[in-house]
Amino acid sequence: MRRAIFPGSFDPITLGHYDIIKRGVKLFDELVIAIGINSEKKYMFSLEERKKFIEESFKDEPKIKVVTYKGLTVDFCKEINAHFILRGLRNPADFEFEKAIAHTNRKLSKIETVFLLTAARTSYISSSIVRDVIRNNGEYNLLVPKSVEVNK
Repeated sequence: MRRAIFPGSFDPITLGHYDIIKRGVKLFDELVIAIGINSEKKYMFSLEERKKFIEESFKDEPKIKVVTYKGLTVDFCKEINAHFILRGLRNPADFEFEKAIAHTNRKLSKIETVFLLTAARTSYISSSIVRDVIRNNGEYNLLVPKSVEVNK
């Protein structure tokens, strides 16, 4: 079975994430959306909300599973027998950052990273931009799947 994980904090999931997941799921038998837990980080949305947003977005896709994890991504990959990590690239800065992580992960585990370029229509969207739009009462719903709801 070709199992991959798509790790991230998804605070919140964006249309960019959604696009990568929809395209990436076609490449694997199972795609695990893995929400990393970092106790040092301040999140806008609770872990439960972030998980719900993703599950609701992909409720009709049987090849997608949504889980949470702590620790190194490669350790989690080994735990669930995933041989691939899926990552999206928006720009050259993303590539440089992700390339270093991919090399490190392969050195530590032999797990391969598969990169997909984001669609041009979503390449400018990041979770931090979405959070800023939300904080300033902007039209965040243009940047996220319908499942993302903000209680103001």
